[in-house]
Amino acid sequence: MTHLLLSYGLALLFGLIAMESAGVPLPGETALIAAAVLASQGHYSIYAVIAVAAAGAIVGDNVGYWIGRRGGRALLERTPIVRDYFERVLPIAERFFDRHGAKTIFFARFFAVLRVTAAWIAGISRMSWWRFLAFNAAGGVVWAVLVGLVAYYVGRTAADAINRYGLYAGVGLAIVVVAALVFVKFFRRRLFPEASDSG
Repeated sequence: MTHLLLSYGLALLFGLIAMESAGVPLPGETALIAAAVLASQGHYSIYAVIAVAAAGAIVGDNVGYWIGRRGGRALLERTPIVRDYFERVLPIAERFFDRHGAKTIFFARFFAVLRVTAAWIAGISRMSWWRFLAFNAAGGVVWAVLVGLVAYYVGRTAADAINRYGLYAGVGLAIVVVAALVFVKFFRRRLFPEASDSG
């Protein structure tokens, strides 16, 4: 991922995030983290990384929304593997999006499975596009800023620790970061069991 980002730059970051948001299961958030770490090492501006990530998230989600709205229902109705399940679940999804669509679209950005599927479901459920756009844009910007800045400052802190205190300090910091991520993932699973497969 790092080598690809160094070779192809922010265009690759935009493409990965946009395609993931449109419904293709690609490592968009991983690309954002890698690009932010590279920014901490002076390869990019962190402002550019955040702006590109937010733009990719918003554009990709809107593509996914319109795919879902224009043809998603017909596609799923014709797909034998999911057809019966889809017919049972769609009314529930539509009622859910009527009540909680805005919150779901905003927070979907922070859960891997929902990042790939929420825009399609919003489109299939015929959520108002203006409402979708507002909450999608807000979620995309907040996600890009939070994930980008955390990765940027963790990456810079790790590099400074290695330069100042040696490799062992960098390894120790990495262990602390991994432990914190495991704790956050466990906490998220306890609060949101329906999104337990998210990353």
